[in-house]
Amino acid sequence: MKNLKTGLFTLLVALVGGFVALWAYTRYFEDPKVLTVLQDQSMQYASLPTSETGQLPDLTFAAENSVHAVVHIKVTQRGGSYGSNNIFDFFFGDGNPHSQQMPIRQGAGSGVIISPDGFIVTNNHVIDDADEISIVLNDKREFKAKMIGTDPSTDVALIKIDASGLPTLKFSNSDNLKLGEWVLAVGNPFNLTSTVTAGIVSAKSRNIGINPDQMPIESFIQTDAAVNPGNSGGALVNTHGELVGINTAIASQTGSYSGYSFAIPSNIVQKVVGDLKEYGDVQRALLNVNINDVNADIAKKYNLDKIEGVFVGKVIAGGAAEIAGIKDNDIIISVDHVNVNSTSELQEQIGKHSPGDMVVVEVKRDNKRKPFNVTLRNKNGDTAIVKGNNNPEDIFGAKFVAISDRDKEELGIRYGVKITELANGKFKETGIKKGFIITQVNKNAVSEVNELKRIIKNSRGGILVEGIYPNGEVAYYVFGTDSK
Repeated sequence: MKNLKTGLFTLLVALVGGFVALWAYTRYFEDPKVLTVLQDQSMQYASLPTSETGQLPDLTFAAENSVHAVVHIKVTQRGGSYGSNNIFDFFFGDGNPHSQQMPIRQGAGSGVIISPDGFIVTNNHVIDDADEISIVLNDKREFKAKMIGTDPSTDVALIKIDASGLPTLKFSNSDNLKLGEWVLAVGNPFNLTSTVTAGIVSAKSRNIGINPDQMPIESFIQTDAAVNPGNSGGALVNTHGELVGINTAIASQTGSYSGYSFAIPSNIVQKVVGDLKEYGDVQRALLNVNINDVNADIAKKYNLDKIEGVFVGKVIAGGAAEIAGIKDNDIIISVDHVNVNSTSELQEQIGKHSPGDMVVVEVKRDNKRKPFNVTLRNKNGDTAIVKGNNNPEDIFGAKFVAISDRDKEELGIRYGVKITELANGKFKETGIKKGFIITQVNKNAVSEVNELKRIIKNSRGGILVEGIYPNGEVAYYVFGTDSK
């Protein structure tokens, strides 16, 4: 009996020990997700990358290499006369108006030195209508700058200072930029000189519709590097300290940086400044087509096998595309083997060229690809060099266009002609600025450019010009007619 009890006790102990062992095994060894996942997670995500390809970039070289070549630009605009319309009576010998000078305006931006002898690239909107341009270098030296040329279509301007041995930035091929690549924005936001911010390339070939020019070229590099007012005209550089773009705009509802900024690609900038230096005017190459992005509706309507490329809505008769053999409803797939999937991408690739250049344009027709050799043309329809803006139809050195219905509605006016270009002449000498809308000349309403010409041609003695600026400021100017 005693042996039986001892045996049962031993069996009981063995059974209990077995259950304990089984519980322990299933608790700690049959559910590896817990231990393995915890260990893997802590090892994989809690530690910084240690491989060479995973290291964060060293941006110090790029920052040091670029900050000395970025300048602070200060501009001054001197106002003209403005006042009530009774100056008309005074001008012709009746009345006593109290005309006043419009206040002097000052602005600031940034620029990039691109040659040791003082050529500087910036945005057109930074120096537009400036009467005086001052350049402050990173070493605090200050120079007066002169205008070499501007291109409103791309918002690029070229100015120059009288200096030598200056630090410069080297142009890089902006086509080689990749999404996610690190870049630096260098400029003078809020007059804080020599400021460097970092970010990545968020997108390429952005068209954001901010350029008011009649033939705008917008194909911006989008980044998340912080850019603020004053950065315009500054440098966007890669990690090698090379110029890949000119900072131009921000996407913001407050006027300050809120996430995204935009830069003109260096390939477009280099083409524009090269033309301005050599010819004084941009040699704009044209494909002579009306285009749209390919979307789902177009793909369905024309039975396209894929949503890609740029849709050719209309080929201009006698233009570069038609002569080469491109037709309406073709889909442009690439230019010189660079794929284009939006109108801005196509504009960027064509914008790098000059009239007379031959490019290979690959199109899709009936869902089959076909290359065409296209010789690009200028705005006059040929391949000749376009020189300056010496149009004999200019009036007092200015060019005009009838205002749009939108301008009329926003400014509360019924008619007018806007100054689109302003060279040396009576208008500029009197203080009139580009963008001014002439509504009356000598009390005669002006709604067309031909009316303006006729009124001025028939004027004797003095001329009173009345109008309004796009910001709503009403102004008038008076001058003689000793030369036209």
